[in-house]
Amino acid sequence: MEQDSDDKPQVEQDDADCTVHTHPVPAGELSRYSVYGDPHAEQDIRNYVEGQAREAVHHVERVKQEVVLGQLYEIWDVTSETDRWWVVTNLTNLYSQKHFPSLDYTLSFHIGLMARMSDRSGRVDADDPSPFDEVVRRMDQAQARLGHAVEAEDYQAVGMQLREALISLTNAVRRRVTVPEGTTAPQAANFIAWSELLSQLLCPGGSNRELRQHLKAGAKEAWQLVSWLTHHRNASSLPASIAFESCGTVVGNFIQVTRSAESGQIERCPVCSSQNMRTHFDIDIPPDGQYFSSCGACQWDNHPGDEAASADAGTCSEPAEGSG
Repeated sequence: MEQDSDDKPQVEQDDADCTVHTHPVPAGELSRYSVYGDPHAEQDIRNYVEGQAREAVHHVERVKQEVVLGQLYEIWDVTSETDRWWVVTNLTNLYSQKHFPSLDYTLSFHIGLMARMSDRSGRVDADDPSPFDEVVRRMDQAQARLGHAVEAEDYQAVGMQLREALISLTNAVRRRVTVPEGTTAPQAANFIAWSELLSQLLCPGGSNRELRQHLKAGAKEAWQLVSWLTHHRNASSLPASIAFESCGTVVGNFIQVTRSAESGQIERCPVCSSQNMRTHFDIDIPPDGQYFSSCGACQWDNHPGDEAASADAGTCSEPAEGSG
């Protein structure tokens, strides 16, 4: 029996009418449909990728957290203007998904790479937004000089670079603390005097006595060592290497206490009592950037621009009636 020629086109037309055409959601719209979010952590990742990839980021999403040998690694899926990236923390690094399509392979690669980098250098991570960019840059320059040094003059130059890094450190820290009125400020280049004063201001009180003494002693000894290295006519690799590591420790210690003091030293969330507190730096907070804290459990934060944070913390965000 011959099939009616009109039936076949009708069946094909029906199939065509039922075809579902899918259109991907634009990357910039994806965050609107996310149930879970961590705005400040997402902004940190966004700033990092935009700084490294030199292009705008449209979407940031944390897709995985994994603990390996006691270290927590966060994996983020980031979409930018022209590429899609994996961003893995601790230390933070990004990988194009064109070249690293497998998430598990990328994490394994990252852990191995970071282990090798950490073994070579314990310096502060220069990729994080920070008011200490000049300090880190000078430490990087000192490390580069040390790696190529041969003669005594080369190692003396390492010492001079480390001296400049330490002076840059106290200059950066003192811009972020308030020196009490009536206090005689040391000269800008007097590193030892400034390190002692800043230790007092950043770690006040009897409970911080040991920490304060450690900061002072470490800073003084590092300064004396690099000063000796700078003028030592027989300077060599061993003292230069020890001086570099000592200065790196001093830099890391002062950055830590500065961040802690400036963010309010919040160890427990005032809303949910979690100890999962993180410290962030926002360069857009006037006058030249500021640290603030956020809770990884309930997303509370004390960002100066967030009035809700002040209300959650039990602080009045509006002036009292009758106040000027």
